[in-house]
Amino acid sequence: MSGSAVTPNGGSAPAVLRLPDPPGPRRGLPFAAINAFRRDPLAFLERTHRRYGDVSHWRFGPRRVYLLAHPERVREVLVTQHRNFIKSKALQRAKVVLGEGLLTSEGEFHLRQRRLAQPAFHRERIAALGEQMVGFASEMAGEWRGGVEMDLPREMNRLTLAIAGKTLFGADVQAEADEIGESLTHALEAFKRLTNPLAPILDRLPLPTTRRVHRARARLDQTIYRLIAQRRASGEDRGDLLSMLLAARDDEGDGGGMTDLQLRDEALTLFLAGHETTANALAWTWHLLATDRQVEEKLHAELGAVLAGRAPTADDLPRLPYTRAVLAESMRLYPPAWTIGREPLEEFEAGGYRIRAGSIVLASPWIVHHDPRWWADAERFDPDRWSPEREAQLPRFAYFPFGGGPRKCIGEGFAWTEEILVLATLAQRWTLRHAPGATVGRQPLITLRPTGLRMIATPR
Repeated sequence: MSGSAVTPNGGSAPAVLRLPDPPGPRRGLPFAAINAFRRDPLAFLERTHRRYGDVSHWRFGPRRVYLLAHPERVREVLVTQHRNFIKSKALQRAKVVLGEGLLTSEGEFHLRQRRLAQPAFHRERIAALGEQMVGFASEMAGEWRGGVEMDLPREMNRLTLAIAGKTLFGADVQAEADEIGESLTHALEAFKRLTNPLAPILDRLPLPTTRRVHRARARLDQTIYRLIAQRRASGEDRGDLLSMLLAARDDEGDGGGMTDLQLRDEALTLFLAGHETTANALAWTWHLLATDRQVEEKLHAELGAVLAGRAPTADDLPRLPYTRAVLAESMRLYPPAWTIGREPLEEFEAGGYRIRAGSIVLASPWIVHHDPRWWADAERFDPDRWSPEREAQLPRFAYFPFGGGPRKCIGEGFAWTEEILVLATLAQRWTLRHAPGATVGRQPLITLRPTGLRMIATPR
């Protein structure tokens, strides 16, 4: 039976123990797989899936890594057997920066924190923040100048950081945008050591990278704790996420609220997730629009017909299906979270193979989203594939940019609202083209960042 696990009393152990290990790259030279993965993790995953199929494995030093690349296997990890998994070592390492936030915490503590945060993400509350999202996007649209080359990822990061600061914390952080953005970049350097067997030792040494990570955490803490202290002192309810978190009580549990440390961990997690991933999704979307004039024309036609030059509102979201499809297709081709890692607590079976406890299990949107079995002409940018009829034919978990199951991204609705409203606001006024000589690359850290994406705006 697919997905059967070893139980503590040994109920299914013999069946699982008799199963073979999945195929995969041979061990070869010491750390050969680690080096190949670190050089280009996306290419490594692509080669492995292409050669060894939907369930494969290799070694990172003493640890086994498994790639599950079929929608049904992904569903088993994220939904049907989710209790058998904890977050991967990558996200456990994220605790260095994020603490015990929703992204990294486990067990009952995670459930309690999610219960406390969930009301802040109700649809009506997110819709009420739409006006602020559009306001910041309109401000940026007014700042751009035709014919001027710009670093598009930096622009999108600046915009989403301002939106996150205001909608999540009721604060204007635009003056700190570059400094906070730089700190987030340095904080993400902690993840570069994921595949290094010496990482626990290196983390304790006063190396330049280690010092930058700790300075980055201190800089981010400075902003977050300042916002928390100001709000506690004022007692003001501004209707933003921070007000909700401060007022939240765990009525299903101990009835208590969050300490400053818990508030810090959740606020910083949402600050990073709500800013970094959305900025990347928007940047990749502009890149793709610049490569396909027909798609761009259809987008402009919808915006013209629905908005007729006025600013969008949250009420317009159902009337902008093609705008949403453009973004959905962008996140298919360039999923902001390019891989999802888990660690199984007990052995289990996947696709006829034995998956060992304590290993690293990867479910990669990058691989599944580019699989031609689910996506005709998979490398083509085609928002029309998101028509209701075609989408209904997709296997569940052929598309999972926000994860799935009980740990699905709590901010998915927030992200969709922000992405659609921002794209609609900017695309009404500007067309973007790649700057001469721009060479666009991809940088897979904990999120998939574009590099070299320099663009020139032309007023419409």
